Amino acid sequence: MRKDLVVVGASAGGVEALRQLVAALPRDLPAAVVVVLHMPAGGSSALPAILARSGPLPTATAQDGADLRNAHVYVARPDHHVVVQDGVLRLSRGPTENGHRPAINTLFRSAALARGSSVIGVILSGALDDGTAGMAAIKSRGGLAVVQDPADAIYPGMPESVLQHVEVDHVLPVVRIGPLLARLAGQHADAIAPEPASDTLLTEVAVSQDDSGAAYGDIPRIGSPTNFTCPDCSGSLVEIPGEGVQYRCLVGHAWTADALMDAYGGTLERAMWTALRTLDEKASLAHRMVGVSRGAGRELVAERYVRQEEEALAAADVLRKYLLRGGVREETGA
Repeated sequence: MRKDLVVVGASAGGVEALRQLVAALPRDLPAAVVVVLHMPAGGSSALPAILARSGPLPTATAQDGADLRNAHVYVARPDHHVVVQDGVLRLSRGPTENGHRPAINTLFRSAALARGSSVIGVILSGALDDGTAGMAAIKSRGGLAVVQDPADAIYPGMPESVLQHVEVDHVLPVVRIGPLLARLAGQHADAIAPEPASDTLLTEVAVSQDDSGAAYGDIPRIGSPTNFTCPDCSGSLVEIPGEGVQYRCLVGHAWTADALMDAYGGTLERAMWTALRTLDEKASLAHRMVGVSRGAGRELVAERYVRQEEEALAAADVLRKYLLRGGVREETGA
């Protein structure tokens, strides 16, 4: 068995890093390359065309059932996970991870399970920590871990997270990653069989695939219940042990602690803007009713509306100042 599968994950700042990486790959690379870049669900992606112009390897959007061919680059499509299964690529609209589909962890876990020590994982520029759990799975199955030097990344969050939680084999600037992969690809993989795949890895890979709905019921078995709720569906979250804290709800949406904190910050901010709008509307209605009540000679009622208007305006002023200075994002670290 040889090291013949390279899986690459990137997010914010990742397009330029990917361009530099593929530019340095040789046209006879003895490995297939599969790329996940976080992207919006709607529309199409120009990334395959960008990478095709950047380097010598044929590059295309991943297709369901496509064989993995050496010296080819496959790019995940919007709103679909790409997974390695039975020696081919599969597309899935399984549950999102950290709010993303495609997600890096989903690809990395499936590659680790399917191909073991023949896998080389690469994490490039990106915020938060998607890819850490997936890279841990690759290492647990005998694969190699390569990380862009955080000092070289436009957004160092993802590389830093992997370095904090996983025993990484290579850390270097992105311009040196392509030549490194050219040297590593095709080398003999470790002949020693890795430990059997954990129940957690088997379950999480199954959950990421469309045809595995039965696995959803297994999620409570691989973790511990919490009082937290899923930002995507409001279901209860189960805490799953591993490299870094991870959570899944009972229908499969997955979150790391950092991504969950960021999502909670966004939910809280939306709720506070809704509250601000409600306070403004309450003050406006109270002001109108002051005039109506005084016009009808009901001065006591008018005074009650005056107090309600003043209270609503005061509360709205506090909330508006807090939101406009970015209070929610500062306190959640988002």
